[in-house]
Amino acid sequence: MSRFTRRAFLLTAGVAGALAFTGTMALAELPALAKKDKYKVGFAQTESNNPWRIAQTNSMKAEAEKNGIQLVYTDAAGSAAKQVADVNSMIAQGVDVIFLAPREEKPLIPAVMAAKKAGIPVILLDRSVDPSLAKPGEDYVTFIGSDFIAEGKRVAEWLAKNANGKSKIIELEGTTGSSPANDRKKGFDDAIKAAGGFDIVASQSGDFARDKGRQVAEALLQAHPDADIVYAHNDEMAIGAIAAIEAAGKAPGKDVLVLSIDGGKEAVQAVVDGKIAAVVECNPRFGPKAFETMMRYAKGEKIEPWVINTDKFYDSTNAKDEIADAY
Repeated sequence: MSRFTRRAFLLTAGVAGALAFTGTMALAELPALAKKDKYKVGFAQTESNNPWRIAQTNSMKAEAEKNGIQLVYTDAAGSAAKQVADVNSMIAQGVDVIFLAPREEKPLIPAVMAAKKAGIPVILLDRSVDPSLAKPGEDYVTFIGSDFIAEGKRVAEWLAKNANGKSKIIELEGTTGSSPANDRKKGFDDAIKAAGGFDIVASQSGDFARDKGRQVAEALLQAHPDADIVYAHNDEMAIGAIAAIEAAGKAPGKDVLVLSIDGGKEAVQAVVDGKIAAVVECNPRFGPKAFETMMRYAKGEKIEPWVINTDKFYDSTNAKDEIADAY
C-alpha cells in the first residue's frame, strides 16, 4: 500500500489501529517509507538557544543538502505547544518522514501519534518520549541518541574517584520533564548514592540555559555556602554556574568542582583552563546517523529501537588534545 493510500485509509476509516491520542496505546502498523529518488523530510527542532542545538541543526541541514533531500525545518523556540503545532504543519505539508527532537516526554506524544495516524514515520532525535505512551517499532521508528543515564553515571563515577574530599553537591537539572534531565539525574544520583560519602544538598532546574543556570546556582550557593561541587546537566548551566561561583568570591575548579555534560568547545576549553573538572560529551552531530537510519528504513530493514550515539569524555588528561574536535 502506498503512503498516500495508507494515509487516506487511516484518516478516513479510523481503523486498523489508527489512533487519535487518548492516553492509551494502539497496535496500528508502523507507517512504511517508500523508496524514492527525492524525499521531503521534516525536522522539528526544540530550540536554537545554545551551541549544542545549533551544531545539531547544522549537521542535519548539511546532511540533507549532501543527499539532495528537501528539509522542512522548524524551531519550536523552547515551546512544547509550538513543537506540536510544527509537527502538525509538517503533516499538512505531506512530508515523507519527520525527525523530531521532542522538548518534553509527555506533551509531544500527540504529535507522534498524529504523524502515525497520517501514515508518516517519525524518528526521534536526542530526546525520547514517555515509553508508557509510545513505543519504538510501534508508534515511531526509533530513537537516535546518547545514553543519558550512562552520561550521568560516568560523571558520578569520575567524581567518586577524583573528589579529593569534596562531598556536598548542588545539582543543576535540565528542562523539567525532558528525557535528558530525567535520565542524567537518575544516572548520577543512583551512582553517587552507591558510591557513598556524598550529599546532594540541593537540586533544581536551570532549564538547560546559561543565565538561568547562573541565577539558580547563585541562589543555591547562597543557601548552601558549604557546597563544594556543582553538577550541571549541560554545558550552558555549567558555564553559568562558573560565573555564579566567581561572583561568590570562590574559584571554580579549586573551591568548587564543576562537572558537566555536552562537551562543546567552550566547556572543553574550561576544562583546559581548570574551571570545569570533567565533561561527558553528548554528540550533537546527528545528520549522518539520522539520514542513514532513514534510508535503512526505506529499504525495509528492521531498525533497532535505539540507535546509540557514541560520546567522548573530557578531563585534564585529554582536553587539550581533544579540543580541536569538540563542536
